[in-house]
Amino acid sequence: MRQAILRGPRALDLIEVPVPIPGSGEVVVRVRAALTCGTDLKTYRQGHPRLPFGPFGHEAAGDVEYVGEGVQGVSPGDPVVFTPTAACLECGPCRRGHENLCERLFDAIALGAYGDLILLPARVTSRHLFAKPQTLSYIEAAFLEPLACVLHGWNRVGATSGHPVAVVGMGSIGLLHVREASRRGLEVIAVGRRPAALALAERAGARYVVNMTQTDAGQALRALTGEGPEVLVECTGSVDVWRAAPSWVAPGGRVLLFGGLPKGSTPGFDATRLHYGEVDLINTFHYRTGDVREALALLGSGAIRPAEFITDVRPLGDIRQVFDDLDRGIGVKYAILPDGNQWR
Repeated sequence: MRQAILRGPRALDLIEVPVPIPGSGEVVVRVRAALTCGTDLKTYRQGHPRLPFGPFGHEAAGDVEYVGEGVQGVSPGDPVVFTPTAACLECGPCRRGHENLCERLFDAIALGAYGDLILLPARVTSRHLFAKPQTLSYIEAAFLEPLACVLHGWNRVGATSGHPVAVVGMGSIGLLHVREASRRGLEVIAVGRRPAALALAERAGARYVVNMTQTDAGQALRALTGEGPEVLVECTGSVDVWRAAPSWVAPGGRVLLFGGLPKGSTPGFDATRLHYGEVDLINTFHYRTGDVREALALLGSGAIRPAEFITDVRPLGDIRQVFDDLDRGIGVKYAILPDGNQWR
């Protein structure tokens, strides 16, 4: 089988490897569609503290190919979708209900979505492997993991008053945040740099768009809202935006810090603004099983249809070119189809 291997920063090869054999509780899935994402792009550029170099890619959907001993509920040929991790449910964070912070979360992760086949560890198979809804294409189903992360962020934010919200950073995650905020009936301001991505944000439900290359984002947000948005979702992973975001929200506002920073980053915040403006900084990481099930229900019902965020559909043989394009800022999110069939 073919497998994309990331050997180091910007060192991506497509090679032949042995077909995986599932052990007890494991499942091998034939990948029908895999999606690029911001996390993979970061890993491609500089490595990632939680994702090792090696088999590359983690957002996918496909058909069951092989089933290991003891696996129940799925059979070869079944269309399925999965998320790449599942919590152990035994460590301290898990016992406190923080399964997204599981100490063993990345000990058994499904990596290698940019390949013909992917092996799902037993924990993933038992908790985060689902039948693909018939209403969904494989590409749309593969949005399960990023949408679950987005929903976890909004569940962290909690209820809002209905005052406008802003999403900063119009990559695929930012676009999903725009779509989810719009689905919740909120007035959304999308802030980004690329006109094409801002146009997608409007299609996703943004009422206003702000191009950061043409205007000061903070001033633009105040001009549109009076005193700033109630909630600002930071999706750029930029130290400068992290630092500025508390000054962009209204007094009593909340900043959801979604875009992670490189290890060792120390953004400085204006303590006066945080304290006297009672601005809350909310961090969010990964997803919990409840978020995954909520995401699957939204995708399956058609409440969120993210296919329009796909820049292009490419064969697995183009994987190096795809990441070279993303590295140069070309496109938002690509779908990789190993078997070359039409995605619908």
